[in-house]
Amino acid sequence: MRVLPGRRGGGALGSPRRPARIQLGPHYDPDAFGRFSEGIARLLGTGRYLVFQTVVVSGWIGWNVVFRDSPAGFDPYPFILLTLALSLQASYAAPLILLAQNRQAERDRQEGERDRRTTARTVADTEYLARELAAIRLALGEVPTRDYLGEELDRLKAELERLRSRASDAGGDVGDPAAADRQGAP
Repeated sequence: MRVLPGRRGGGALGSPRRPARIQLGPHYDPDAFGRFSEGIARLLGTGRYLVFQTVVVSGWIGWNVVFRDSPAGFDPYPFILLTLALSLQASYAAPLILLAQNRQAERDRQEGERDRRTTARTVADTEYLARELAAIRLALGEVPTRDYLGEELDRLKAELERLRSRASDAGGDVGDPAAADRQGAP
């Protein structure tokens, strides 16, 4: 009976094992967090959000001015709690907006790279097609035209007529192969 060595992790026997990594800190998905930050940045950049924030701040100030002498007024005149809330919102909004901008810049960079590669391929294809067209034009320049062939046939016909007339003057028939054989045989 043969015992095979145990293989933890399904790795190949020829490669060393990777040590187990212990994660002490919390793990987050950067892509999911990036999508979340882009969603927040899109929300903060709308007119609806500005109207909502204006209504909330105006309501906050109005409520605390109207009820400044009663226990219902929770943030008296210098509105320290409102300032704190807006500062907290700004301290979170700014990095989220910057993160969304960085992600957009990375997407733009990758799209620019794809565009450059596509443009380079298009230029190479265009140059190839231009060379092929030039080769076809050169090849077509060497192809005889109908007029050229007509002129050549007329010239050959005239040459044949001249040879026949010379042969008939010598007493032979150029068009008759048997006569040509008889004349050529000793």
